[in-house]
This record gives sequence, C-alpha cells and structure tokens, in this order.
Amino acid sequence: MRPLAQRSERISPRLQTNWDWRAAGNFIAGGCGGGLLLWVSFVGLMGGEVRVLLGAGMALIAFGLTCVWFEIGRPWRAINTFRHGATSWMTRESIVAMLLFGSGFLALWNGQRVLTATTGLLGLAFLYAQARILTANKGIPAWRHPRCLPLVVATGLTEGAGLLACASWIQPQLIDASFLLALLAVLRLFAWRRYLAALEKDGAPAGAIKALQRIDANFRWVGNAIPVLLALLAGWTGSPVMAVAAGALAAVAGWRCKYALICEAAFLQGFALPRLPVRGQGVPGQGIKPGWDPVSRSASK
Repeated sequence: MRPLAQRSERISPRLQTNWDWRAAGNFIAGGCGGGLLLWVSFVGLMGGEVRVLLGAGMALIAFGLTCVWFEIGRPWRAINTFRHGATSWMTRESIVAMLLFGSGFLALWNGQRVLTATTGLLGLAFLYAQARILTANKGIPAWRHPRCLPLVVATGLTEGAGLLACASWIQPQLIDASFLLALLAVLRLFAWRRYLAALEKDGAPAGAIKALQRIDANFRWVGNAIPVLLALLAGWTGSPVMAVAAGALAAVAGWRCKYALICEAAFLQGFALPRLPVRGQGVPGQGIKPGWDPVSRSASK
C-alpha cells in the first residue's frame, strides 16, 4: 500500500506543469501587444504617426506566439491549431492573429487609417480570445472563475496604455495618453479586487489563493495606485518622465500579475466529494475538497 502522503498528493490540488513561462510569455506579450494596437488605432484615427507603435504591437504579439511555438513538443504540429475554429478559443486566437498581421502589414505599407483601425480592433479581439482561453480551462479554478476574464482584458488594455504613455518620451503629443492610463489602472484595480474577493469567497485551492495574495499588496499600490498618481501628474504637467514611469510600472505590474496567474496560481481542481455517503438511513455528511480554501463553502458545491 502506498504511503498516506503519496495518496494525499493524488487527491489534493497540484500546480499544473504543462504551461510554463513560455505560455505565460504569450499572455504577457500578446495581451500587451493587443492592448497597444487598440490604443494606437485611435491615435491613427486622429492623424498621429503610428507606424513605429503599430510595428511594436505586432512584434509583441509575434513574440508571444513564438514563445508558445517553442513550448510545443513538436512545433510543426502547430498547424493543427487551425482545425477547431468552432470549439477552440486557441484556434480563434490563431485565426485572429493571422488576420491581424495581414491588416497590420498593409497598414504599415500604405498608412491608411481604416487599416490601422481594423488592426486595432483585431488586437482587441486577440486579447479577448486569450482571456477566453483561460476561462475555458475548467479544471483550473483560478482560471475558470467568471471574473478572471474581465481581469485579463483589463490588464491587457492597461499595459497597452502604459506602453503608449511611455512612447510620449519620443512623441510628446502622446502625453495625453497618461489620462487614459490613469483611468484604466483604476478599472484594472477594481477588476483585480473583485476577482480576488470572489475567489476567496467562492473557494479555490489554497495554493492558488496564497499565490495571488503574495502579489496583492504590490499589485495594488506599486502596480496601480502609484501609476495612477504619476499618470495624472504627467498629464497635468506634461512631464514625459512621469508618463514613462507610470507606464512602465503599470505594464510590468500587469506582466507580473499574468505570470502569477499562469505559473503560480494554476492549481488543478483535485478530488472533490460533494456529499459524504452514509450506510442505510441518515443524512449525508458535508462534502470535502482537500486542499481548498475556504473548505466549508467550497465543499458544498
């Protein structure tokens, strides 16, 4: 008979190992690039020069997809990703990426605003598809929670606005992006607090909650509150230094949040028994979910 510790490991939630830093790299770079392309498209519609920023957004998405490509055991099988468009958000992400690169390269070539706007919308669609990829993983409670989706979308948009604010160093006319960054950072903080509070209330593997709580204070203050203050000061004073500081802090905080979500909080469901059985007549006992927090609430689901 196996030792009790080994049997316990089989039923308790454990950290998934299929997706590592390379998968996180796709969500970090791809989501940030998608958000940047969306905001760049608005700059383009207002007549601003966007080719460098457009290329930067596309490069970020390409880098993220390359990270995933290297994660695949047999990289050339990546073509199979395109076979399940009706059911797979990963397939939809890939299809959107191909359309995005086509539209983006045409926009770089002829500079038409309609193509820049199309690329921006496709960037938003790419970010949304990434968020749906996570929520479709039903075996990982931290990902499948309905409030995970708005958090992933909010942080991607905030990171993109952060990079746009950083660009004010070389394009001073982009300094007004600081106000956009401040607004989005507030919304991201709201989404984060709602997500973490709901996860703690509804129940999740204790390891997942601890991983997210470890970054909570820094994410709230260093990643959101301070960037909001710096961004508002940058917008009011026209200081590109403050804009770069706010944008860099907001972007890096979003990257750290997504790394924690993908690599540190991704605990599998584990064993669950909704009700404890009884012999003969009697009232079934309360269910159990080993390794979950809070045990009392999650066990009854």
